[in-house]
Amino acid sequence: MKLSFWELKTYFSNLDVVIIGSGIVGLFAALHLKKNSPKLKILVLERGVLPSGSSTKNAGFACFGSASEILDDLKNTSEKDVRNLMEKRFLGLQKLRSELGDKAIDFLPLGGYELFDKDAVFESCAEKLESLNKLTKSFTKVKNTYYIADKSISNFQFKNIKHLIFNSCEGQIDTGKMMQALLLKAHKSGIIILNGIKCQSILANEGKIILEEDMELKAAKILITTNGFAKELLPELNVEPARAQVLITKPIPGLPIKGTFHYEQGYYYFRNIGERLLFGGGRNLDFKGEETVNMGLTRQIQNHLERLLREKILPNHRFEVEHRWSGIMGVGKQKSPIIKQISPSVFCAVRMGGMGVAIGSLVGEEAANLLLES
Repeated sequence: MKLSFWELKTYFSNLDVVIIGSGIVGLFAALHLKKNSPKLKILVLERGVLPSGSSTKNAGFACFGSASEILDDLKNTSEKDVRNLMEKRFLGLQKLRSELGDKAIDFLPLGGYELFDKDAVFESCAEKLESLNKLTKSFTKVKNTYYIADKSISNFQFKNIKHLIFNSCEGQIDTGKMMQALLLKAHKSGIIILNGIKCQSILANEGKIILEEDMELKAAKILITTNGFAKELLPELNVEPARAQVLITKPIPGLPIKGTFHYEQGYYYFRNIGERLLFGGGRNLDFKGEETVNMGLTRQIQNHLERLLREKILPNHRFEVEHRWSGIMGVGKQKSPIIKQISPSVFCAVRMGGMGVAIGSLVGEEAANLLLES
């Protein structure tokens, strides 16, 4: 990478903050820094043409946790920690909406459903809905955030689905429009964003970034927000990549499905986009194989997704798959994000646990505050 004098001077010199990763977390961190310290020179580096992890590849769910997922979390995590994480997700969604505007991100408050095909699993959730609603009421301000919605099963025309639990406070967004609005806001704030630049390594104690072709970049502060790719730069972190595979159908005339839907503790998820159906998940079929940063697809998971569509979700409708893709999430043994200082000049904000749309805005702000305080 042989740069001109002008390029070096304009983009790479006298940098106050370099943020690695231009997803939701990275851009919200940059915006918060700029809002509080307008004179900061902030450079955001992105390896891809667009954010490479999941910020532009997610399913567009404005959700903060299905009933079975939250109740499963409570088995291994304290009620206080689970509640705090749910609240952060919920408030993060409100911040995303208020900062960008519902129209700009095409937010639709259609609610979220969880499907159950096994009575025992449903009953274990149903008997705890009251306590779950008490847990969420303080931040949703809704008496019954979750309630049983079995009467809606026939409306959606599912097959062999016995029960539904509805979350009245969830919705869906247009991921592309959301990122476009966020990028526009960042550009207007004077934040420099450069794409197609991969960071090879970080010299944490020196505050240096090694780019391709041995180019060095130095900044007063460096913030890593690459989520699922974080271990490439910080191998000591407890965060692993988790690939999520997705497909979308061609328009299906008379599609009865509207809203967001989870199945099998959130390992499968689907939603309508107009008359198309987006369907993703299945990494539970091969956890180890999906622990990868490779943006690929597997026949095993894609075939299984199509089979579930035919047998359970769209049994009365013919469909054709129009497009397939994958994204990379960052997960770990704990679901809470990692926001911390690595060295005097290096910080990180990673491990969104598949909830980057919900939690990314607040994680970005929290990371920015950590930089400002240091």
